[in-house]
Amino acid sequence: MDAMNPPRRTLLKALLGAWTAAHIPFALAEPVGSQAQGDFLALSALIAGQQALDRDLANALHVALTQQYPTFAEQASQLLRLMEARHLDPATLQATLDAEQSPLAKVPRVLARAWFMGVVGSGTQARCVAYEQALNARMVADVLQPPSFALGGYGVWAAKPQGSAEHG
Repeated sequence: MDAMNPPRRTLLKALLGAWTAAHIPFALAEPVGSQAQGDFLALSALIAGQQALDRDLANALHVALTQQYPTFAEQASQLLRLMEARHLDPATLQATLDAEQSPLAKVPRVLARAWFMGVVGSGTQARCVAYEQALNARMVADVLQPPSFALGGYGVWAAKPQGSAEHG
């Protein structure tokens, strides 16, 4: 019956587009190379809760995730479509997917770990893609800075701090 009512279809498409635009931050303002990259950026912005994401880091994470998990791009696209179709709130997404035992339940965890920790994979397959650029470091950068080098000369960590009591 809907095919017989083109104005209704147009209105529904416009409303869906407006809802999507309101929920997908402007991280997509720059052109993307493919639909998979666009879906990855949109889903990343929703999961990370960030309006703007570092494009170079996004590209590096996208490559690492698709190398580590061959079906990641497809699953990320499926999850984004599911969120759009069901109007799922990113804040309750993981609980919803877990409760439904969805095969997509691992996607938000993998994506959040990649963006916030800069790590893709686990165990011996873990790969550090970002450190100082990861969101966990960027969020506190105004107060804390993750050290990228030893804060003293060689062996500084071996000396006991002054004033420490010997227990023994």
